[in-house]
Amino acid sequence: MAIISTLLKRGIRLRESLEQEYSKPLELQKNTLRKLLIKANHTLISSKYDFPSILKSFKKGDDEFYQLYKAQVPIYDYNKIHAEWWHLLQEGKQNVTWPGKVKYFALSSGTSGATSKFIPVTRDMVKAIRKTGVRQILSLSKYDLPDALFSKGILMLGGSTDLEFNGTYFSGDLSGITAGKLPIWFQRFYRPGKEISRNKNWGDKLDQIVEKAPKWDIGIIVGVPAWLQILLEKIIERYQLKTIHDIWPNLQIFVHGGVSFEPYKKGFEKLLAKPIIYIETYLASEGFIAFQALPNRKSMRLVLNNGIFHEFVPFNEDNFDEEGNIKEHAMTLKIDEVEEGNDYALLISTCAGAWRYLIGDVVRFVSKEESEIIITGRTKHYLSLCGEHMSVDNMNKAIELASEDLNINVREFTVLGVPHDNLFGHHWFIGSSDEADPVVFREALDSHLKKLNDDYAVERRHALKEVMVDILPSSLFYEWMKKQGKEGGQNKFPRVLKGEKATSWQEFLKSKNAIS
Repeated sequence: MAIISTLLKRGIRLRESLEQEYSKPLELQKNTLRKLLIKANHTLISSKYDFPSILKSFKKGDDEFYQLYKAQVPIYDYNKIHAEWWHLLQEGKQNVTWPGKVKYFALSSGTSGATSKFIPVTRDMVKAIRKTGVRQILSLSKYDLPDALFSKGILMLGGSTDLEFNGTYFSGDLSGITAGKLPIWFQRFYRPGKEISRNKNWGDKLDQIVEKAPKWDIGIIVGVPAWLQILLEKIIERYQLKTIHDIWPNLQIFVHGGVSFEPYKKGFEKLLAKPIIYIETYLASEGFIAFQALPNRKSMRLVLNNGIFHEFVPFNEDNFDEEGNIKEHAMTLKIDEVEEGNDYALLISTCAGAWRYLIGDVVRFVSKEESEIIITGRTKHYLSLCGEHMSVDNMNKAIELASEDLNINVREFTVLGVPHDNLFGHHWFIGSSDEADPVVFREALDSHLKKLNDDYAVERRHALKEVMVDILPSSLFYEWMKKQGKEGGQNKFPRVLKGEKATSWQEFLKSKNAIS
């Protein structure tokens, strides 16, 4: 087991994993926040919000540290924290929200209506991401896998490691930043290698990987489902194969993240000769938040002792407005206060200088005892024109069920909320190369959504008067992404489009004569 034995030989142990296994979640999180506050004690944000006084409260009652923390430090979203603090980091200022100077910024694709965000990536965050990555690799020992797999290559399909430099800082995809800082021991397993990884032209990069594919023995693939599916299809077509296992017979694991895999699974498995293991990971631009720790589970375990303190905001009308913006006096909970089965927007405080930061994701606890979550959507990628409260989780499941009903492969989809007469409608755009009747697909989709979401079912009888479906070539989705400067890497097509991006999408489709 070359990878795992290499890690163990280098003295890397399971200490942090065992610590989380045998400690109370609140104890781990309390200790994590204390470490963050101590490290940031001499920053500008510490001076404003008096971190030393919060630190003193850790000696008191179990809950006092958190009551003082949320009383003194406000909730931030990206626009607020950037306007107040992070713009100073981009100007080269030191000791702003984290000690030292920030040299790297991850470009996040933002919400359905926003431009790219610049998320600070500190040296401490890179170390934390690397440590959590090691924990995930070591967790593979819990799977029934042959030793030989761990000597095979790992193909990581990410952004360019040739980062943009403006004279003050470097910027690019988080995958490009971290791939450029891989430890030496990992480079013997890493594909596509340094040279190809530097390529900024996504199309050229895919072509280079296709050309190199026969020379590699790949056991694990890592990346966003849509782009990996495109790559595997290109390899199969180029070498006239039946499946990807004809060229990579030892491929056994797909580590994915960023979007729900379920809508892609049907089409993806057509490219395989045998079953593989799917492992979900939650690596955001802001940090490595969770990963699938155990076999045969669809949930992920929050990382509680590696540079991230988590808070949870009940995702309801008391705390969020109709646009998904958090309200000023929103209720926040620490990890011992959550309940299984409820949806929470995630706030994080991190070793990259994010403090009580609304990351934009909505999670649901499936096991409070083991801190196991699933991602159910995003605060902005959420549709409620008239009280239908339709989450991305609802959308993914309905698309999956409708595509199974009609035996078609859906590659991409998005939905817009639109006016209809004096009331409302939903306009779905489905990306598929298969023959399908939009009317039949509409009926199946609408029927499943009614079963999945009681509020949706009620509003379909009242204010939500129309559901429209257009079935388009999936290539149009990727072409529009390219026009938005969001091709490849960690970029995902938004499940809900609003505002300027909704208009841009519709105008693009009209220019292609795809809609009238």
